[in-house]
Amino acid sequence: MKRMITAALAVLAVAATTAPAHADATLKDGKVSLSVKGHGLTVRRAGGWIDSLGSGVRARLYTVRQGERHILTRWKDATPITYGAVRMSTVDWTLNRRFGAGTWLCIEFNHADGTPCAQIHP
Repeated sequence: MKRMITAALAVLAVAATTAPAHADATLKDGKVSLSVKGHGLTVRRAGGWIDSLGSGVRARLYTVRQGERHILTRWKDATPITYGAVRMSTVDWTLNRRFGAGTWLCIEFNHADGTPCAQIHP
């Protein structure tokens, strides 16, 4: 648990970016953040967090390619984390998946409007 909290706090310290990702980025849209880890077109892990706690918080990943949206994962329950003044709900997936160049990988939470996306490219 301590490792998860440390990792979450480290991700929070990273500034948001709107630049395309080489399958490795952290982005924020409102209260929602997305973290993508990988190399080139291969995404090893993806996840995110929402800056709040609450019951029933769930998230899923989806992709957008050539204007078409495709659901990548099912809804997954987020884990609430409280560490001092930091309160968030986190979720992550191990993907180990290669995506086509230009694919957008996005996260959405059922209790938030923000949907950050990272563009995967070589």
